[in-house]
Amino acid sequence: MTEFKPLVFSGVQPTGNLHLGNYLGAIRKFVALQANNDCIYCVVDMHALTAQLVHEDMPGQIRSITAAFLAAGIDPEKHIVFNQSAVPQHAELAWIFNCVARIGWMNRMTQFKDKAGKDREQASLGLYAYPSLMAADILVYRATHVPVGDDQKQHLELTRDIAMKFNLDYMEHIRRSGYGIDITVGDEPVHAYFPMVEPLIDGPAPRVMSLRDGTKKMSKSDASDLSRINLLDDEENISKKIRKAKTDPDGLPSEIAGLAGRPEADNLVGIYAALADKSKADVLAAFGGQQFSVFKPALVDLAVHVLSPITGEMRRLMADPGHIDNVLRDGSARARARAEVTMKQVRDIIGFIY
Repeated sequence: MTEFKPLVFSGVQPTGNLHLGNYLGAIRKFVALQANNDCIYCVVDMHALTAQLVHEDMPGQIRSITAAFLAAGIDPEKHIVFNQSAVPQHAELAWIFNCVARIGWMNRMTQFKDKAGKDREQASLGLYAYPSLMAADILVYRATHVPVGDDQKQHLELTRDIAMKFNLDYMEHIRRSGYGIDITVGDEPVHAYFPMVEPLIDGPAPRVMSLRDGTKKMSKSDASDLSRINLLDDEENISKKIRKAKTDPDGLPSEIAGLAGRPEADNLVGIYAALADKSKADVLAAFGGQQFSVFKPALVDLAVHVLSPITGEMRRLMADPGHIDNVLRDGSARARARAEVTMKQVRDIIGFIY
């Protein structure tokens, strides 16, 4: 192999109800990417323990994410859909990466600081080491591209740092093993085992914000259900939440510059643009100068049109858990086979006897 084979990997945590932000920021991208890429999509159930240790219905949450993947249009036969805990190589490589990563790198992770809050001494070690496991999720398949929201971009940069340090520290071992590929990082030639992963961040709404506060990300954990549109919401709930979404007294501007300093207006325009596969400029060209009393009903109609088929299919799939489990078993078996190829080579590079 003279170059890394292009491969897309990403995952979603099974914690709480999936919402519009998860769909626009991740799942819809997953569907689009599978047309021209080899894709692996994962329900990252091991990561879910960092948010909450004990889950009353972990199987149900895993199946719900899987149902959303399938309902949105991901093809589990052409690509791989599986749950992380069914592939133990993720945890094995994560331990190696814990030894590669530096404490200083982890200390710079803003998401840990945000989630741990002021009482960091009570945060779990898993939350602190979360980025090492994320790096392992990606690199155990030697994936080259990851669709991420901008809030995960820092973790992806850490994944690149971990890959680079492993490649440099073990470069002679990699060369002797015959598993490496000559790449250039900046101006530096490297005989690498792991690729320098590239983020895929695009679209008019890569980060969907709360309907109640345009400065905060739409979240499963927000106390107010009015802050988000859940993928299982019916037409009535979608309409209610958009009608009640926070705005300001001014109408919609005709130019994007007019959205500056107006986070709620910017968020709603971005949501419309993403759902309609248009740019914000296109949306403002159509609605500029109009009041939210005109724009919100149009957004309701669009959201219902796009989301209702997905909601219906999710409900149908979740009524047949045996089918979802079969999809996961098949995907996990294929993922394990790929991951084990990587781990055998990593063990050889390190010098483990197995």
